[in-house]
Amino acid sequence: NTQNADVLVLAGDICTVKHYHSNPELGQAYHEFFKNCSEQFTHVVYVIGNHDEFLRKFLRYDISVGNILIENQHLYNAVDGKRYIVVHGDMFDTAIRNKLKWIYHLGDFLYDLLLKLNVVVNFFRKMFGLKYWSLSKYLKGMTKEAVSYMSDFEELIADYCRKRNAEGIICGHIHKADIKEINGITYMNDGDWVESCTALVEHHDGRWELITCL
Repeated sequence: NTQNADVLVLAGDICTVKHYHSNPELGQAYHEFFKNCSEQFTHVVYVIGNHDEFLRKFLRYDISVGNILIENQHLYNAVDGKRYIVVHGDMFDTAIRNKLKWIYHLGDFLYDLLLKLNVVVNFFRKMFGLKYWSLSKYLKGMTKEAVSYMSDFEELIADYCRKRNAEGIICGHIHKADIKEINGITYMNDGDWVESCTALVEHHDGRWELITCL
């Protein structure tokens, strides 16, 4: 429930430019989404991710559309007095940083494939009265390399936060929702709206909570 929220921060990967060309209906859905965000919230911050990285070339112009501010990273002063850095997190992805784009695109293709298979799997689960279950999330959790990658990602991003003299960092990218302390840094990942359907909420008393939007 976001009725009492003033600020909405989107941590990247909201849209991809290819959808505007390949799926006009989805492109229209993006427009409606941003219109609703602009009307519902006093301030909207859109932090760019790797899927919407085409926007980064416009950052030097200080992009803002109405009350929607578009940034590469955002500094947020929270109710609890801490300063948080909000980034998508792809800048800490070794494959992307080292320009191994083919690995990224292969992973992107396989992820999209798993999401399509997930629709079929959950169609049958629903027929038998079973709850939603994420195939891709399960496979990533079973793969040692994926678990190791996520751990390295979290350590690296927390270290970056410390070097920037912030107390906490909020990110996305790895699709694993979490709130925890890493060597004195508050690490929060909002998960995603596709598999885990999660979001981070800051309460008026300063508490942070992961909510499920299913």
